[in-house]
Amino acid sequence: MGRTLSDKKAIVADLKEQLSKTQLALVIDYKGLSVAQITDLRGRLREKGATCKVTKNTLMRIAVEEDETWKPMQNFLKESSAFLLIEDDLGGAIKAYKEFQKATKKTEIRGGVMEGNALSVEQVDAITELPSKEELMARIAGAINSIPTKVAVGLNAVPTKLAVGIKEVPASLGRAIHAVSQKEEGAGGSESEAA
Repeated sequence: MGRTLSDKKAIVADLKEQLSKTQLALVIDYKGLSVAQITDLRGRLREKGATCKVTKNTLMRIAVEEDETWKPMQNFLKESSAFLLIEDDLGGAIKAYKEFQKATKKTEIRGGVMEGNALSVEQVDAITELPSKEELMARIAGAINSIPTKVAVGLNAVPTKLAVGIKEVPASLGRAIHAVSQKEEGAGGSESEAA
């Protein structure tokens, strides 16, 4: 039994809602995947904050045709399409898909859409090279933590250098007085010889 018009409108509304939360959408050819394999893919993606939607290309076309952000997706709508809608961890979700793809050897990415731009397979692969949100946060935290450490080391060095300088003053003063007195003695001795 086919879907009713109200069912299709509900599906389109759901797709629009999900796309409104999505940062990156990938279109994959899922031909040959079993229900169990699609369930496995969905589980892998869910861990990374992404979802896998299997829907008719026509319904997705209706969902994106009036939205400039997702309109380029129409270029990839052909044959058996599944849609990976990634909200947060872009690189992690793509890596999860790639691991699934490697295990099943049945799917391939047709392309993706991000911020109103169609992405080629190479551009999608390049996203996996970007550091994850957690890695970026760790780098920033490390940089922030290193600043007080460097300041503390610098501040610690000031009193040490000051103490060394203060300790050196009497010794330097003593050497200077000794040198001046010897110079005066030497000058005084040569004056008496000249007379």
